[in-house]
Amino acid sequence: MTAVANETTLDVEVDVRFTAAGAPLAVRFDGRIWAVGADPVHWFARNDWWNTRRTAARGTGDVVSVEYWRVQVRLGTNSALRTFTLRRDPLTTQWLLESISD
Repeated sequence: MTAVANETTLDVEVDVRFTAAGAPLAVRFDGRIWAVGADPVHWFARNDWWNTRRTAARGTGDVVSVEYWRVQVRLGTNSALRTFTLRRDPLTTQWLLESISD
């Protein structure tokens, strides 16, 4: 799947490699490895659990905090930066590429 700049929501599974400090280092998307070329931005948002109707076993932990990273990535040293918004929902370890912009 190839994304274009005007797409707002992709929700495509991606592999993310992290530094020892826990920041994204590279993203594997569309068969390519995109290197992080600028400082990433990290934040958490709350899942609208009342709409998803997810249930979790007692003692599972935080089931409402959605983790986000906004990273500027490039394919090579001479390519332009693109912005990827990555999301990881609670109760999963899989990262999703939510959106791409130029």
